[in-house]
Amino acid sequence: MKGVPAIVHLDADAFFVSCEQARDPSLVGKRCAVGGRERGIISSASYEARACGVYTPMPTARALRVCPDLILIRHTPGLYGEVSRRMFDMCEGLTPAVQRNSIDEGYLDLGPCGFAGPEQVERAVRDLQGRIWDEMRIPVSMGIAANKLVAQIASKLRKPRGFVVVPAGGEAAFLAPLAVGRLPGIGAKTEAALARLGVRFVSDLFARSERELSAALGRGWRAVRERARGVDDSRVETAFEDAKSYSKQETFAADVSDFAHVERVAKGMLDELMPKVRADRVKVRTVTVTVRYPDFGHESRGHSIDAATDLEGPFYPLVAPLLRAAWGRARPLRLVGVRLSGVDAGPEQLEMFAQAEERRRVLAGVLDRLNRGGRKQVVVRGHQLPPTRSKGVDTKGRPGAAGPVDGG
Repeated sequence: MKGVPAIVHLDADAFFVSCEQARDPSLVGKRCAVGGRERGIISSASYEARACGVYTPMPTARALRVCPDLILIRHTPGLYGEVSRRMFDMCEGLTPAVQRNSIDEGYLDLGPCGFAGPEQVERAVRDLQGRIWDEMRIPVSMGIAANKLVAQIASKLRKPRGFVVVPAGGEAAFLAPLAVGRLPGIGAKTEAALARLGVRFVSDLFARSERELSAALGRGWRAVRERARGVDDSRVETAFEDAKSYSKQETFAADVSDFAHVERVAKGMLDELMPKVRADRVKVRTVTVTVRYPDFGHESRGHSIDAATDLEGPFYPLVAPLLRAAWGRARPLRLVGVRLSGVDAGPEQLEMFAQAEERRRVLAGVLDRLNRGGRKQVVVRGHQLPPTRSKGVDTKGRPGAAGPVDGG
């Protein structure tokens, strides 16, 4: 469709909060945010909360100081992924060329749809935006342009529920009056360096010499100036790859120095991740353990086994040594995380003990079905149970302590 802007960038507005508001309409119009309590961070904030100074990723404690009446919402497991899938399924009802960039944004190429002109394109996209709202109550912003670069900038220009169309051939004129920080790749430090040159708007880039731009932007100055013209020949990539890893982390309510407790938590994460691996009918080869300290410093250690598996057993013995290797400082921890990667969807190799492994897999499947659908596990493994305490002695061997010592 020569001369017709046919690339759409869809950007869901305050996506996690919007999902929670769709689930609980009483939250609509209120200062609310999704994030961890006490020691977590804000992962999504309503526009009412943003008006009070709450942003992502702000520590929750600070968010509650700047907005004391903030309604804090815990993450709802599984909700955001399901809403995202439904949203992009609706997009694929309009065009088969959909690139799912992340859980809440992506590109659509309307070129294959055969629209006769820009008016038909705009009408179809407005209809899609309206149907996502009417059927799901999820607000999205849309940008329509001749390429991905300009469509993305357009979608973010008038949020929430923005709708911006850039006519084909009008890319440079559209970008010229915008703040230079609107260009992808221009972060806060680069924007400040450009401001010292008097470059505050995109149009200002063309009033500076190559030497000045090179000093401020380095060797990438030519690419920045091309983006300032609205030049982009990247294609909408329709291949939507399956997850390449499975991960989970937990921020402790209080700093933890009890190794046995952290090991139990990490093994419990394996127990939560492996059913997802089995549900996707794949296997994984690598486990990585990550720890984070109160100063936000972090370390990770990983190990790959010889043959990919969808069973927990081969990874259990690796948790303790990886945790010891990562936890190098003699300090308590703020967070621990586990990641499974090295995904293998290929055919299973025949082994001498394949029958025994298959029995373990059948048993794992039974446990998966028993635990499916509830917030708490129906069946737990022994390593998830806290240790039995002797009278008058806590889990660290100190006499006289009673009750949990790590807040976990």
